[in-house]
Parts: sequence; structure tokens; C-alpha cells
Amino acid sequence: MTDAADKRAAAPTVAEQVASAPDAPGVYLWKGSSGDVLYVGKAKSLRKRMKQYVLGHDDRPQIPILMSQVTTFDYVVCDSEIDSLILEKNLIKQFDPPYNVDYRDDKSYPFIALTLCDPFPAIKFTREKHREGTRYFGPYTDSRAARATIEAVRKVYPVCSTQCVEWRRLTARGGEPLGRACFDYNVGKGPGPCVGAITREEYAATVEKVIQFLQGRHAGVAGELESRMREAAADLDYERAARFRNRLEAIRVLDERQKIVSASPLDADVVGVYREETIAGVNVLVVREGRVLIGNEFVLDKGLDVPAPELIAGFLLRYYDETSHVPRELLLPELPDDAVTFEEWLTSLRGTRVHLKVPQRGEKRELLAMAETNARHTLMRHKVRTRYDEERLNLALIQLESALSLPAPPLRIECYDISTLHGRHSVGSMVVFTNGRPDTAAYRRFRVRLDSGEANDVAMMSEVLRRRFAPAKHGDTRFATTPDLVIVDGGKPQLSSAIAAMREVGADSIPVAALAKREEELWLPGFDEPVVLPAGSASLYLVKRVRDEAHRFAITYHRELRAKAMTASVLDDIPGLGPKRRKALIKAFGSVKRLRDASAEDIAAVPGIPREIANEIVAVMGQYRSKTTPAEETS
Repeated sequence: MTDAADKRAAAPTVAEQVASAPDAPGVYLWKGSSGDVLYVGKAKSLRKRMKQYVLGHDDRPQIPILMSQVTTFDYVVCDSEIDSLILEKNLIKQFDPPYNVDYRDDKSYPFIALTLCDPFPAIKFTREKHREGTRYFGPYTDSRAARATIEAVRKVYPVCSTQCVEWRRLTARGGEPLGRACFDYNVGKGPGPCVGAITREEYAATVEKVIQFLQGRHAGVAGELESRMREAAADLDYERAARFRNRLEAIRVLDERQKIVSASPLDADVVGVYREETIAGVNVLVVREGRVLIGNEFVLDKGLDVPAPELIAGFLLRYYDETSHVPRELLLPELPDDAVTFEEWLTSLRGTRVHLKVPQRGEKRELLAMAETNARHTLMRHKVRTRYDEERLNLALIQLESALSLPAPPLRIECYDISTLHGRHSVGSMVVFTNGRPDTAAYRRFRVRLDSGEANDVAMMSEVLRRRFAPAKHGDTRFATTPDLVIVDGGKPQLSSAIAAMREVGADSIPVAALAKREEELWLPGFDEPVVLPAGSASLYLVKRVRDEAHRFAITYHRELRAKAMTASVLDDIPGLGPKRRKALIKAFGSVKRLRDASAEDIAAVPGIPREIANEIVAVMGQYRSKTTPAEETS
């Protein structure tokens, strides 16, 4: 053996290296074979947290895939947990790891900026990275809203714009007046530093008011303008009073566009989240002085594939690293992991105490519900705009073709499930997905004929498949189309039963698989080990959705049969209610459910039903409603 081989043989494993990590707070970086950073996380104890990864004690679905790619790691010890949080944020921004939560698109969001480093600060719309000496407000995910806000600000408080040519010349001269008025000054939108119409001190005071206005503090601004308007009118300076009146009108128009959601001066950001399998929509309602100033929309590249606290933590890190103002409260659907550290970090940004809350009732809960509704619409619009569903379904079918070694993508998938209660009222369901979407017109349900005193899923599944694929069905247009893939709910026993049943009726050429619920494993004929589709993959999402739909369809039919049987047995015990009258009742009401909900007057109106029997039916059915509860189904 060579020296190089000896060194490779003696190299410690990742698990062995983790054992030597310190029991101290810090940030860890999992890396791949090429040295690229795959994931950045923080921990109170680096050793304990990293051991959870290598020992498989972290139950997040993406962790096994992550660790299969990890070959090495780095860590940085920090003095405190808040230092760890700040370092984690900076490293995520630096390396953009694929397993951390991030925005789905890589675009930069617009801000409103004030160039405070200039002699006469100007306002501008920008997507630039934050520069020293410039105050930023945002981000705004709607550029039109940002531009409209700038227009509103300049109507209320005339300040210079960076687009003004004369302002640029003035700035280049260190703030010395040019002696030539700009266009904005002539039309009343500029304060006129270019001609010395305002001093630096007066302009600085105006800029402070602009900052308050952009932070959403309108009440004080409106009160001051109204007072100055009245003073000007009392001095008979009607031209100046008219200018203040016009500014007040601009505030009124802006306030009308901003919905009042609280009678109290609420200062909060309301973060609504709507998650799907691998993608999420976020809507942040910016509430200042009880008004919704704006709703910012984001789409994240993680969804149900990561826990909600982790998703929220990742979003908060990204959003509040860029935003200009941290409110007193953050209203969230769930608290992030280590919420106390997040509060400390946000408090350090704001300068006063910040609270993270999960509202349970009242107007704050209603605000959160509004944000969550808007988050759902954010995601829906993104999916339509990007054709996300179409691309993902195509990817899912291609992945299934490869993973299951199918001859072609499974354009028609049939899935079967059994629902029974101790062998009674047993039913089977057949759901069909065509091109990855539910084809409800092709759904079928079977009432199991097997006479069994106990739940025998395997035998019942065999019966359903024989009836579906029996030669007699070949001429039935309802079963004319041959599936590209059959999925049965269950594990190896269900698979073996399905194969035998389909072979018996000559359908053994159709690919078949069994999907086990617990581990979401696909069992295939001729293999001792299951196929495990990657967590978060489009293919896994599709087969789970197909299986869940088959389960739902089976349970719905099972409950319907059980309800009819239980109600019929109750009606049998009512004196004077024979088969003819029961038939008349069912014909009149259409279903036993409607009969249950009917009044004595409605029942007595049915020909042949006396009033005393109608009263007895209502009394018996009332007892039936109060005493029965849905039994648990097995499937």
C-alpha cells in the first residue's frame, strides 16, 4: 500500500470529525466534494447540533439528501447566539447555499432612497445595493407603488429629485446656488436650493419630515400642515395657504388608498405564508398607524419540504437584512426556531424592543388571515406566470419513468385503495390521473363483494383489480383505456396480491407498484428493496397526491354506504313504517341525509305518511344524530 493510500485509509469520517467540534455557539457550513457550501446553520452547541445531522436524528425530509452530498464542513465559534444569527445571515448572503431558504427569483427589489450624504439630499427610485450615506425605504415588490409614493411625498414635502439636472450641478458645486431655477421649482415640486430659495437648515428639517412620512407616520404630518394652512390664511397669505391645502389633499388621497385595519396606532409587519410542496408564497402587510401602507409579495424556493419555523426564520433573515424599518411587532403564523434570538437581533436593528407574536384571536388574527390569503394569491399568480405546474408535472412524469424503469412516461396513472370497517361496508376506489392531473370523469368505485368478518385489505384489493381488468371489462367504454402505471396503496403484500390478480385476468403486462404510507416507499415487482423517490421531488409529490386522492375517494364512498345502512336500520324499528312508506320517503327526499335534516311538517307532507309517524321519525333521527359519531376506517 502506498503512502497516499495509507493517508486516505486513515482519513477520519465526517462523523468522527464532528465529534471534535466545540460545545459552543456558532455557525456551521456543510460542504460538498468540490468545496461548495451546501447549507449554513447556527447552533447553541455546534457539536450537539452537527451530531444530529450525521447520526440521522434530524427528521427534516431534505437532511438525508443533504448529508449524502456532504464530504467536509467548516464552523465558526461565536461569542453569543445573536452573533451566530448575524454571521449566519451574512454567510447565507455570501454563499447562497442551495439548501437554505431563499427567494425563488434572483431579482433585486426597488427601494426609495434619500441621499443624506449630499448637501441637499434628494429622493430617488433605485434597485442599487445599499450605499453608505444613503437612507433606504422598502423593499417594495411593486415598483409602481414605490414611484407613486415618491410622487405623493414630493406633493406633501417638496424635495429635490436625483433626476433633476440642476440638482446634480448643485451637488457637484458642493451645494452652492447656481442662480438658475430648475423646472421642479417653477412648478412647485422643488424647494429651490438651486437659486438659494431655501437654506440647508430649512431643507434638513424638511428631509426629517420626509423620513417620518416614508415611515408611515402621517398623522403628525397632517396636523402640522393643517395648522400652518390656518396660520397662512389668518395672515391673508392665501397663496401659501393654498399650497398647504394641496399638500393636505395629497395626504388624504394617499390615506384613502391605504386601508384602515386597526382603531389603534398599530405598528406591525404581518407575515402571511402559503406553502405547497417545494414552493411558498409570502405576503408582508406593512401596517403603520393602523393603516396598511403596502403589501409586499415574495416567492420562496422552499415549501412543505422544510418545517414552517425554518422557512419563516430563513425569510426573516433575508427580508430584515434589506428592509429599512423594523416595526414594534411582527405578527407571524408560527414562531421561528430560537425566536428569542430573533427578537434580540431585530431589537438591535430597530433600537427599541421588538416582539414576535402568533395572534390567536381579534383584529391581529384577522390581519394575519388577510396576509395568508394574499400569500396564497401571490403563489397562484407566480405559478400561472411561470407555468410552474406544467413544468413540474412534466418533470414528475419523466422522473417516474426513470425511477420505475417504465417504457414511457406514465401519462395515465390509476391508483387503488380500500376502505373498510372490520370487513363491513367495504369499498374500493379507482382514481385516474391523466398527464399528471386528476381525471375525475374516469374515477370509479367498487362495492366489495368479498364476504369477510374482518378487514382483509389484500383480498379486497385483489377482487377490485380482477373486476377492473377482467376480460369482460374490455368492451366496457368506462374501462377502455389501459393505464401506463397502476399504483396500489400498501406495501409488499398488496403488491404481491395485485400482481397475482392482474396475471389471473391477463393484465400482467401493465406496470404496477405499491406505495407504502409510512416511509413513502414504492415497492416494485422483482425487487427486494423499495424505490425511494427523493424528498421534495416532483415525482414524490405526484405519487403522494395520487395516493391521497384514492384514499379520499374510497373513504367518501365508505361513509356514504355506512350512513345509509345505519339510517335504514333505524327506520326499520319505527312502528308503522313499512317498505312502501320507506320507499316513498326516500323518493320524496332523495337521500337519507335530507330525511335526517327534514322537519315533521316536511315529512308529513309526503303522501301516505301520517303526522304521528312523522313525529316519530324526527324523534328517532334526532337520537341517531346525537348518538352516532364517525367510526374510524382502515384502508
